[in-house]
Amino acid sequence: QVVLEDTILFPEGGGQPDDRGLIGDVPVLRVTRRGPEAVHFVPAALEPGAEVLLSLDWERRFDHMQQHSGQHLISAIAEQMFGFKTTSWELGRQRSVVELDTPLVTAEQVEALEKSVNEKIRDRVPVTVRELAADDPEVETVRSRGLPDDHVGPVRVVDIKGIDSNLCCGTHVSNLSDLQVIKLLGVEKGKKNKTNLVFLVGNRVLKSIEQSHSTEKALTSLLKNGPGEHVEAVKRLQSSVKLLQKNNLNLLRDIAVLIARDFKSKPAPKQLFVLHRKEGDSEFMNIIANEIGTEETLLFLTVGDEKEAGLFLLAGPVEAVENLGPRVAELLGGKGAGKRGRFQGKAAKMSRRGEVQALLQEFISHQNPGA
Repeated sequence: QVVLEDTILFPEGGGQPDDRGLIGDVPVLRVTRRGPEAVHFVPAALEPGAEVLLSLDWERRFDHMQQHSGQHLISAIAEQMFGFKTTSWELGRQRSVVELDTPLVTAEQVEALEKSVNEKIRDRVPVTVRELAADDPEVETVRSRGLPDDHVGPVRVVDIKGIDSNLCCGTHVSNLSDLQVIKLLGVEKGKKNKTNLVFLVGNRVLKSIEQSHSTEKALTSLLKNGPGEHVEAVKRLQSSVKLLQKNNLNLLRDIAVLIARDFKSKPAPKQLFVLHRKEGDSEFMNIIANEIGTEETLLFLTVGDEKEAGLFLLAGPVEAVENLGPRVAELLGGKGAGKRGRFQGKAAKMSRRGEVQALLQEFISHQNPGA
């Protein structure tokens, strides 16, 4: 934890994340505020009293400046146009959110707000920072959510000329034109009758468009049609998949019944029935168990990848299943539960099915020594 005589690295505060950079060639992992001091977290010790050169991760800083100044502008215009006060905000890694003190923001209001803030950007409105004494009466006239309890010294006021004055410790652009553009992505339900307004500013808008365009190109290639037809193409695919899944399920049910009938048709049914099928599911296993019956036969059924994870079912006489179920689950590296002669669950080690079969064979041999 390093404290410098002065620093260009911003500690987290005001809803804005901290800066990154270098002290000499030592990376700064985090910067926090402790009273009036900025504390720099570094992975290696530094010599006390040494003179050092600071380097700033400008791309990260400028991104935070764009989002933070954008938030001030959005909050100010939202309050002027609709009376929506900002109660908090979050500068996220990919998107940012303003929490508005209203239960509802309509699509028309979002559209009007987006149009207005971008007009202010095109007007190239200056953004300035000034300091006031904490007891200056003017402090009471600027927008604020209050000062931290441990604040000392003067307070910073960020002014967007003719639009907003706001108490803020964060870093900001010097002109709204530096924001480039603001895109409001829509609203989400917030907490306690509040609404979260999601937004992107500046370079994040460009990155989002680039990502969306790459996705659009990939979908065009996969779906073999233009972007305007992507949604309908995906809907058709979803319908086809649902139909195939339904047909597959019906076929699995028919196969389960045939497997059970084949086993029962043999002249001398065995006391142990073992089956593995990669494509099956829990219903597939239970149909077989129902069709064969578990009063006299012990069934060990598994579905899924033969060498990785899957599902298992042990069914048979109640006493035998209660005794063997937990041991089967343990051998398969899984967990399960059961009642009334059935024990089923997930298996992490399907490759050990042979060991389970040997255990069941041994159990039956002990039950029937003369068999």
